[in-house]
Amino acid sequence: MFLKILLARLASMVITLFGVAVVVFVIIRVAPGDPIAMMLPPGASDADVARLRALYGLDRSIPEQFLIWLGGVLQGDFGTSISLRQPVAGLVLGRLPATLELSLLALLIALALGGFLAIFGARHRSTALEAGVDLTNGAALSVPDFLWGLVLILLFGVLWPVLEISGRVSPRLDLPFATQFYLIESILRLRFDLTADLLGHMIMPALALALPLAAIIAQLLKQSLKEVLNLDYATLARVRGYSELRVILREGLRNAALPTLTLVGVQFTFLIGGTVIVERLFSYEGLGNMAIDAVINRDLPLIQGIVLLFAVIFILVNLAVDLTYSLLNPRLRHG
Repeated sequence: MFLKILLARLASMVITLFGVAVVVFVIIRVAPGDPIAMMLPPGASDADVARLRALYGLDRSIPEQFLIWLGGVLQGDFGTSISLRQPVAGLVLGRLPATLELSLLALLIALALGGFLAIFGARHRSTALEAGVDLTNGAALSVPDFLWGLVLILLFGVLWPVLEISGRVSPRLDLPFATQFYLIESILRLRFDLTADLLGHMIMPALALALPLAAIIAQLLKQSLKEVLNLDYATLARVRGYSELRVILREGLRNAALPTLTLVGVQFTFLIGGTVIVERLFSYEGLGNMAIDAVINRDLPLIQGIVLLFAVIFILVNLAVDLTYSLLNPRLRHG
């Protein structure tokens, strides 16, 4: 059963990636604007335009361009950035760690806040405190992440300037690491000064991304907890003398977490996509910020590489969630 699910997901992944590649490739080429005209000065001759267009293969038909690009991708060559004059693969992979670290930190914050609110609401169900939790969830969910970012900048960057409002790390600090997973490596190497600086730069964008997701997690997990706490095994635990909080944590949370797991995986993919605007807002040096620059500059190879990488991340996250759910669900596991 598990192997069958894995093979089906892998086949679906290949088809989805091919569809994404075709759609993105065609759309960005029929959209208004000429990237070659943006690269040349106003007085450039037609010969200069034709020569540069031939250099990037834009003088061919769209099907020919796609086949050439797809052949390069299958060999690990995603082309050369028009605006930055560097290989797309290196540019994209260089910015990916920053976005992943920001997204994972936002996910951890969302799980902590959402889990706390869900347990608190389930513990005080059918009271004014639960109504307060629902009101808090509604308020957090009704405000988009970029507006939360503006609010946080105003509060902790202007009125009470205790956190950094732009960048990923202070230039004064030394980064002797081989990779760009700065936060993870600074924690593993016990670089407390660097860890504090990185968290100071990341906490506001991560919190802006986490608040709407925390509200979704809290609402679904609280509802699942309320359902399982009315079942027989929860009643039996109370008869044995367990406190209500212990019943929630020991008996209810394990069973109520399964539906929430699927939601977290799906929402995590949207959270990664939401980094595009939030990274721009905080001048964070991640993949989302680069994507906006690529769109502004009509950098077709870079746009294609970024979108394809985002699609791979989305599919892999959903695949991991599906497989994890299959392993944790007793009915699917035994089947």
